[in-house]
Amino acid sequence: MQQDPDVIARPPEALIGDLNPQQAEAVQYRGPALLIGAGAGSGKTRVLTRRIAWILTQFGAWPSQVLAITFTNKAAAEMRERLESLIGPVASRMWVSTFHSACVRILRRDGERIGLKSGFTIYDTADCERLIKLIANDFNFDVKRYTPRSILARISDYKNNLTSAREMLAQYAPDFKPGQRGYRVGRIGNPEELYAVVYAEYQHRLAAANAVDFDDLIVRTVELLRACPDVAEYYHRKFRYILVDEYQDTNHAQYVLIRELAGVDAGGHADMGAVGAGRVGPAWITVVGDSDQSIYAFRGADIRNIQDFEQDFPNAKTIMLEQNYRSTQTILDAANAVIAHNEGRKPKRLWTAAGAGEQITAYAADTAQLEAHWIAAQIKRLHTDDGVRYSDIAVMYRANAQSRSLEEGLIQARVPYQLIGGTKFYERREVKDALAYLQAIVNPADDINMRRILNVPKRGLGARAESQVTLHAQQIGGTFWDGVAHADQIEGMTARTLNPLMRFAQMMQELREFAQEHDAKPSQIVAEVLERSGLLEELKKSQDPQDQSRVENLSQLQSVAAEYEQNTPDATLAGFLETTALVADSDQLPDESQDSGKVTLMTLHTAKGLEYPIVFLTGMEQGTFPHARAMEDTSELSEERRLAYVGITRAKRHLFVTRAAVRAQWGRSAEMMPSQFLDEIPADLIDWKRKEAGMERMRSGWRANASHDFGAHGGWNDDEFDAPSSFGGSSYGSRSSYGSGSSYGSRSTYGSGVRGSAAHAGKVTTPRAPVRQPAQPASSLKTDNHLRIEDFAVGDKVTHDKFGLGTVVDAQDKGRNSVITVDFGSSGVKRLMLRVAPIEKL
Repeated sequence: MQQDPDVIARPPEALIGDLNPQQAEAVQYRGPALLIGAGAGSGKTRVLTRRIAWILTQFGAWPSQVLAITFTNKAAAEMRERLESLIGPVASRMWVSTFHSACVRILRRDGERIGLKSGFTIYDTADCERLIKLIANDFNFDVKRYTPRSILARISDYKNNLTSAREMLAQYAPDFKPGQRGYRVGRIGNPEELYAVVYAEYQHRLAAANAVDFDDLIVRTVELLRACPDVAEYYHRKFRYILVDEYQDTNHAQYVLIRELAGVDAGGHADMGAVGAGRVGPAWITVVGDSDQSIYAFRGADIRNIQDFEQDFPNAKTIMLEQNYRSTQTILDAANAVIAHNEGRKPKRLWTAAGAGEQITAYAADTAQLEAHWIAAQIKRLHTDDGVRYSDIAVMYRANAQSRSLEEGLIQARVPYQLIGGTKFYERREVKDALAYLQAIVNPADDINMRRILNVPKRGLGARAESQVTLHAQQIGGTFWDGVAHADQIEGMTARTLNPLMRFAQMMQELREFAQEHDAKPSQIVAEVLERSGLLEELKKSQDPQDQSRVENLSQLQSVAAEYEQNTPDATLAGFLETTALVADSDQLPDESQDSGKVTLMTLHTAKGLEYPIVFLTGMEQGTFPHARAMEDTSELSEERRLAYVGITRAKRHLFVTRAAVRAQWGRSAEMMPSQFLDEIPADLIDWKRKEAGMERMRSGWRANASHDFGAHGGWNDDEFDAPSSFGGSSYGSRSSYGSGSSYGSRSTYGSGVRGSAAHAGKVTTPRAPVRQPAQPASSLKTDNHLRIEDFAVGDKVTHDKFGLGTVVDAQDKGRNSVITVDFGSSGVKRLMLRVAPIEKL
């Protein structure tokens, strides 16, 4: 058995001796297809890296024969670091990367076979939106009705499903030819026709600019492998072992990519005499994932990829990892109980040897603002009294809009925090401008970035000059840069415009020559661009105090380039631009070993893959979490429940869950009912510090016994927490970081009842009659059709004003908020709040 001599040859016991039986079985498995069903916190990264080491040392594979795919740069870096400790520096020769990074390498090498030059630009979201706006301007369609973001979402769906622009045109607009001038999209009545035309023109212009968007990295790699059998054969022979992490988050295009790289459908025969995958035949595939953590359907992730793995890959083996090494049993029992309500899942029950741990702490606040203040008070107590580091605490929420009240609560309590998922470093204007120069240097055909920098900083080349150059470029059949370079041929151009254009062209040519001479030193190129372009000088001269921080951001960009040089043996400017293009939200987070001294705020989707000793799950209300759109869609509700499972299992020691009885939506106060996920957690696992908000107590008869029960049932004295005296004053909506203060409505945004003078008396008065509005959750509606849940049973027939005839498949008695689930056939299965549903029992 031949083996790479540079691989540290560890004995089998060193690789599996400290693993549990299921982990050891997964590491040692010998076969063409393996699914490792790794529950949250079950040590999947350890298993994956040990399996790679096992493949190298026991199967005799070479590092270059292994392709390991993860979903984030941070996860890839962690895996690479662990592999280096296991097998030595030879791990750096392995392909351990994200899907997109691997595809960039493949396309840089062989993309010219499908018309993609190696210096192609990767457009980010802002670049793509700018391109759509240019198309909208040329084709004269309404960007308010068809926003660039909505069009890009539709294009992304097409690409994730490997539906080409040519297919869409053939179906909806066969008379349109990409690049065609004067085509009036405005006359189209069918939106699908508009999407088809814009999709085709979008792809045409990307190709002309030698550019790709994020989805193209996958799609064009699949195109390459399918169109060029010799290229596909090269990778079939190169990668004999393919390992994919977070398989439940793959979309259709990524699923096909894996099969193409592995040669599963190529018809080759395996080498039966080989110890492992051998040199011919399909590669051996190992996927690691958890269907209970599939939460990215909105990005195109297809849970069927992991659910149907055993059907897609014959003779596949499935090994479940259920022992958890992260959380307490109380946290795991809560997660198990919630996810058990999802149907059609592979049974799995997490357990730990770490013991029960603390109960889950729960709190019901009167408003979102008081929810935030209670959370801030708890964090302050944990830090001051229990010595918990701020960096060990995370506050998670369903939607970004929830962060505002949470931030204000933390600010008033003087708790330091960091917000993950805000404006990213590479999306800041000054950084984006500098990167646009670098992109234009590497790829002169990149019209989007060339047009961006034409008048940045201002050099007298406004919209008229840009339109003149654009028209000339179209007339000569060239790129925008061609129009700039031949500006002296543009008829009617004045010297006032021509002179700065020629200076710009000369500067760009000189910067390009400098970049070619110093390609291995991106930091020097960045410095030269900042100096020659005038970007740095303009900011330094500015009297605006914010421009000083922008100067610091540009300095940071140069430092990032220098760090890239130090960590990359074959550094290039194009390579540096790749690293900036492939950064994810989670890459902003500091390493777990570092103490940032700050509480982390993030959405639940961003929190995937992370863990914290203390976690606050906020906004646990129907219509907030689960999201309102999941109320009548069982598949969306299942996804929301998986998101709850992910959130719960982020906590290692102590989980807090909170909700608000009233939450502001669209400038009005809406009454919220408790999340059904709270009902799904066994009652004995939860320690309610306050189970009902003031308004809810009044409804349940609290008023009659107020003098006796207020303290016992959770008034403000329960938790030694007092509403801040500034509540109802000018604190809310006035912070300069949120603009003028009117961005979120006037002071009355949260309802006049919330701002009453009772705030100073230590209790809260909440609105008794929430104002109805279009976005208001069903729980706050006062409508009552007087239907009773006891009159409905599974199998009963009902008729709905919108969905028609249906069959009751489930009935949940929740008193006034009882819910029935009805199968309406072609209209789908819907969850309906009985008292407001327009239904009639037949």
